[in-house]
Amino acid sequence: MHNVECKLELRDPAIARAAILRLGGAHAGTLVQTDTYFRVPTGRLKKRETVGEPDQWIRYDRINRLEPRLSHFDLFDERTAIERFGSRPLPVLCVVRKTRELYTADHVRIHLDDVEGLGRFIEFEALVSRTNNVVKCHAAVRRLREAMGPALGEPISLSYSDMVMPADES
Repeated sequence: MHNVECKLELRDPAIARAAILRLGGAHAGTLVQTDTYFRVPTGRLKKRETVGEPDQWIRYDRINRLEPRLSHFDLFDERTAIERFGSRPLPVLCVVRKTRELYTADHVRIHLDDVEGLGRFIEFEALVSRTNNVVKCHAAVRRLREAMGPALGEPISLSYSDMVMPADES
């Protein structure tokens, strides 16, 4: 699967929430998540533990850049992850804990994240599909960013895992 994603500093969550609702978006829940990142030869691999939901494994490839970017990802349940990556423990790279307010607007998932030790961020994720190609996804993310301008800070190119690791380990 593919999505167009973008991460920025979140300066004012209240303004962001109001803008999302004004644009016809909806609050889809608040999630408490722990992402454990593993050392893998290529790409990135994390196990996402969300309170009240089954664990999910996410393997993805993405270039770190400030502009909205295309991400290629695969989702696995626990059983499939063991089949794919083996039953022996993988070396842990880092752990990221966050509280995520999840919103949807149009076909874009909007995350208002409060990340332990890092602060507040906003992420836009537009899933690429037959009806929403890459061009439409980029346009949708751009519209949302423009509508939330005052709530947003600087764009972020890094993964949360890159941000929590010491510079000599990333």
